[in-house]
Amino acid sequence: MNGAQWVVHALRTQGVDTVFGYPGGAIMPVYDALYDGGVEHLLCRHEQGAAMAAIGYARATGKNRGVYRDVRPGRDQSDHRPGGRPA
Repeated sequence: MNGAQWVVHALRTQGVDTVFGYPGGAIMPVYDALYDGGVEHLLCRHEQGAAMAAIGYARATGKNRGVYRDVRPGRDQSDHRPGGRPA
């Protein structure tokens, strides 16, 4: 099991079946593992949009959420805490 497969396994263990994100070069191995692991990915046009979509999904369904973002710029764009909880 490589690191990307471990991430997907951890998500599945937490009940995450859908993730939101905006892919970049460094995260592509995780996207391959998401596909192979049966986790649905919903493509967003911006990191902030991905974070807000994940929060809305979690509130509407009561399920855990997942957000993938690229390195530093993506982290900064989606680092917010609505209701005191990180996205």
